Amino acid sequence: MTLGTLKTILVLAPHPDDAELGCGGTIARLIEEGVRVYTATFSLCEDSLPPGWPHGVREVEARKAIRELPLPQDDLLIYRYPVRRLAAFRQEILDDLVRLNTELSPDMVLLPSTDDLHQDHSTVAIEGFRAFKGTSIYAYEMPWNNMAFRTSAFVAIGEAHLERKICALSHYETQRDRPYMCEEFTRGQARTRGVQIGVPYAEAFDVIRTVYR
Repeated sequence: MTLGTLKTILVLAPHPDDAELGCGGTIARLIEEGVRVYTATFSLCEDSLPPGWPHGVREVEARKAIRELPLPQDDLLIYRYPVRRLAAFRQEILDDLVRLNTELSPDMVLLPSTDDLHQDHSTVAIEGFRAFKGTSIYAYEMPWNNMAFRTSAFVAIGEAHLERKICALSHYETQRDRPYMCEEFTRGQARTRGVQIGVPYAEAFDVIRTVYR
């Protein structure tokens, strides 16, 4: 399977910024190449906002960020489960995912790794495996959370795709103190993965399942 054969991709993001962090450059490349990309975000993290930030700010940030990729606003799907408690809503999340599978019929799903330490990330990964077991599934990389990560697939991205990712992440002002939110880290990670396959920049994925139809 090549990117050129894909028509619809669904990215599962437990929280705002996860899709951009894990595969923002790939999303930018896919959109540039005419692939329809949907992003489903499962929590707006209202209960974990830094002091002083208003209710609703994470959605505002997310909508500004996706414009940089550029992902259409209608293709950002937002669910409002409580942050750090997604495991308590496994069945509801699975039901949402099954509906998305029926409605969107994606060619590929990008989601967190099951080796991700964050409880919300692992919940979305496991329920995603269940809902999309008949679909190609790749896990995206978040090294600050991954206990282990098998780099079994790479997507080459260009400077323009990387710039779109960096610009998207810059809109998450509530998260600016996170060490992985800086441009230096984003470029370094993309450069490292690029060196592995002989290109300037890339993003890495763990191939969970590949389905040809």
